[in-house]
Amino acid sequence: MARPRNFDEHKVLRTARDQFWSTGYAATRVDDIAAATGLGKGSLYGAFGDKHQLFLRTFDDYCAGLVVAVRDQLEGPDDTALERLRAHVLTVADSTAADVCHRGCLLAKGTAELSAQDPAVVETARKTFSAIHELLAACIAGAQRAGDLKKDTDPAQLAGVVLAVLRGVEALGKGGSSPEALRAIADTALALLPAP
Repeated sequence: MARPRNFDEHKVLRTARDQFWSTGYAATRVDDIAAATGLGKGSLYGAFGDKHQLFLRTFDDYCAGLVVAVRDQLEGPDDTALERLRAHVLTVADSTAADVCHRGCLLAKGTAELSAQDPAVVETARKTFSAIHELLAACIAGAQRAGDLKKDTDPAQLAGVVLAVLRGVEALGKGGSSPEALRAIADTALALLPAP
């Protein structure tokens, strides 16, 4: 009979996620995670599998949480859709600028590091970017229905541009761009959206 776990699984996963996020997948050793969580390697392996399985679990959880956060920011009535889109873009720029450790986004970091050799990471990243793209497109379509953006532009195409700008802002922030530069990029991207 298996012994019951005497640790908080969510806390361990958050700690492991933060370790991967700070040092990257390759540079993170199971010993590092064990030390950070206070668990022995045997307990980690027994609960979560090997390092790769633990990373995938934390990466999947992070990506799922990211989609929920974006949904919470973008969904709502048509008459405030443009306001929500604007707030989301500026929030990404501001939070990127506030990341003084230049840790960046775990989705971007994990994808950049592992996509060449890890199909599971590629699939999670693809699903996550697709879900965010759909949320952006739905918000843009709402702003079009409200008359705040031109109706003759494909919302999916505009969403692709906004998503690319957001990913670029995060990459530039990780590279050390100033908060003013990041905010200016966000403001410029929003100003380029086709007004009626």
